[in-house]
Amino acid sequence: MTITVVGSINMDIVALTDHYPCHGDTIFGNEIRFSPGGKGANQATACAKLGKEAVIVGCVGRDPFGDRLIETMHGNHVNVSFIKRSVSRRTGTVLVTVDESAENTMLVVRGANGELDAGDVESCSELIKKSKVLLVQLEIPEETAIYAMAKAREYGVTVILDPAPAEGIHLNVLKFADILIPNRQEAKFITGIDVIDIQSALAAARFLEQRAGVTRSIIKMAELGSLVYTKGLWEYVEAIKVHPVDTVAAGDAFAGALACAIADGEALGSAARFATIVSALKVTKLDAQDGIPTMDEVNEFCASRNLRHYLSHS
Repeated sequence: MTITVVGSINMDIVALTDHYPCHGDTIFGNEIRFSPGGKGANQATACAKLGKEAVIVGCVGRDPFGDRLIETMHGNHVNVSFIKRSVSRRTGTVLVTVDESAENTMLVVRGANGELDAGDVESCSELIKKSKVLLVQLEIPEETAIYAMAKAREYGVTVILDPAPAEGIHLNVLKFADILIPNRQEAKFITGIDVIDIQSALAAARFLEQRAGVTRSIIKMAELGSLVYTKGLWEYVEAIKVHPVDTVAAGDAFAGALACAIADGEALGSAARFATIVSALKVTKLDAQDGIPTMDEVNEFCASRNLRHYLSHS
């Protein structure tokens, strides 16, 4: 059962610090880590670690970062056959600062991700056609994302769009998605609605349906849980309380887990509950891809917390 991910591949350079520097300040940090990342690569890794056949379509530079990123994904059983190597741009890089509360800020330099184009998507159209789900984010050129989503829709493949980062996003991109999964910041950027509780999340979901034609969405509210919306009906999924260590890639773990459950034929609410468990476990672990849990780890976590998901044994 194949899930194809069209998206970014980055090296995260992560600085751990007690608190963020103010503008113009110089402070001492605690540790520096080079962590394979990129929303596309993280989401493909999540799908593979959770037992699905995952394929990444992306672009890296011909440099040591690109080599390591491909090697890491291959080691996590992601199909890396459709990764392009740029001769003119370096591998995408993200400068990440994580403070003592596990919150993070990111500065993304797209690099080779900017060279992923419609031709690269077209070259793997047969793969998309055979996939259960196409998972897309927006760290790649918008026109490439649209082309991939339109191609999948043409083939009847379910399209999940993680609209991140939302900066510069146009509403016409959203209409190609079957399922949209914005967080609070992205929902506010797209809809203008400040999502602070269930009612405001519901208003954002209704806006997405009325203005962009997206009938299925999940508005993620971090520690406040998420609102799952399907054609006028909605349900609330409570967050799982954990002690956070690193929130980097929590949303990607959510997206990958959601794609796995949707590929298995689960309804959106059931898929969201599974994704909530996976993302909660992720934030208890350092690093983007290393911290994404396997299915065995998810089941151990559920057993320790008396949680259940759609694959739990009766």
